[in-house]
Amino acid sequence: MSWSKLKQQLESFLCPALAGTVEYSSTSYRYLPGKAGQCYLTVDKKNILNMADAATPIRWYETEQEIKNDPNIQVLVSDEEIEAVRRSGGGSIPEERLQVIARSRKQSEHAKLLMLAQNELTKSSFVVTATRFLAASIDQSLESDDILLNILALIDRRVGKKRLINMRQLMKQKHPSVQYFYELRLGL
Repeated sequence: MSWSKLKQQLESFLCPALAGTVEYSSTSYRYLPGKAGQCYLTVDKKNILNMADAATPIRWYETEQEIKNDPNIQVLVSDEEIEAVRRSGGGSIPEERLQVIARSRKQSEHAKLLMLAQNELTKSSFVVTATRFLAASIDQSLESDDILLNILALIDRRVGKKRLINMRQLMKQKHPSVQYFYELRLGL
């Protein structure tokens, strides 16, 4: 599918309140075949979703440790995960350390997923992901670990205010770019 056709379809699903505010843009390097182009989202003509741009207001992580130490990302630990740590330790781990160990393990796993999702934001993956978004249900896009799928679903007109409000806890675990578009949409 050509970029112009894909852009037109994505814009048709855009929330009416964001029309004219959020725009899809693309760059490509015609004479540099080894260099991939990039697609990015702009909000009020300001480049927002582009990892390569140092002026973007979104924080892009370079290490797992940055993600673990970011207070804006909250990782919730379930009782099952604490019980799994208890079983793996053979019952010798003190009770107060179980939650700390379980949270640390989950933060490491979460950090790896965020780093992987962050590294996939090039033009080719944008086109593939956007095409997947257009073919998938809105629920699949919202529940995905893919940053771009989450963003496209959040700014979609099929997601209502009530649903957005109910997703507040889930959004605390997402990448800052997803949180940015969540707050943008919630603020309308």
